[in-house]
Amino acid sequence: MSTASLAAHQAKYDLLVYFRDPRARGFTLALPVLLLLLFGYIFKHDTFSYSGRLTISGDSYYLPRMIALGLVGTTLSNLVIVLVSKRETGALKRRRATPIRAQVLIAGDVITSEVSAIVIAVVLVAIGWLAYGVHLSAAGIGALAVIVVVATAAFCGLAYGVSTLINSVDSAAPLVTLIFFALNAISGIYVPESLFPAWLRDAAQVLPVRPLASAMQAAVAPVTNGGHAFNWPDLLIVLAWGAAGTLFALRRFSWSPSR
Repeated sequence: MSTASLAAHQAKYDLLVYFRDPRARGFTLALPVLLLLLFGYIFKHDTFSYSGRLTISGDSYYLPRMIALGLVGTTLSNLVIVLVSKRETGALKRRRATPIRAQVLIAGDVITSEVSAIVIAVVLVAIGWLAYGVHLSAAGIGALAVIVVVATAAFCGLAYGVSTLINSVDSAAPLVTLIFFALNAISGIYVPESLFPAWLRDAAQVLPVRPLASAMQAAVAPVTNGGHAFNWPDLLIVLAWGAAGTLFALRRFSWSPSR
């Protein structure tokens, strides 16, 4: 079989495992859906200051951020925990001992994350469109699709890098949850970033989540990016983090348990 066929077969297996895991479904899909419904209802008639120059509706603010929340959840949270669990239980070592090439196993993880992120984005856009009247233009839909696919791949590389820093299954979930909520909190995912001091917004801008949310914000509301649906500078920051995580993983990632 070709590498592409093997990767598709591996991805099919990984997707079955993923969608049968209630923790993965709940944390990556249910959480952003519930938060979008909650924040959308609470801030339906409110407007938020954005970048100090203009205002946008609460629904237009939270829709791209909940998509970013789901994307980060399926990669930097779920994938990291899965990788650590498989490595420390010996599953990765046993898989690596088979004739299946390493790139096939990695491709299975990336495809699973891509499918999950796309499903989350479609569900949230549908909710925003039908329940809150957030209508994306054709250019916005195209931009959002590209951002979701590209950013998911970048965050998968970052997830592989982060997984090398966690040495036990017991510490994986607490550490990942702490990183997940801290990054989202300072990136304006839960609370409007206009309430943050300038120094905190500047600090969050060099981390991967706020640029991701800003890039998605431009796709949903191009007025926040001078009328352009693609926010290339912020997307490049996300890609830089993905490249750094991938290079770090190439040097440190191990298929064998750390102990």
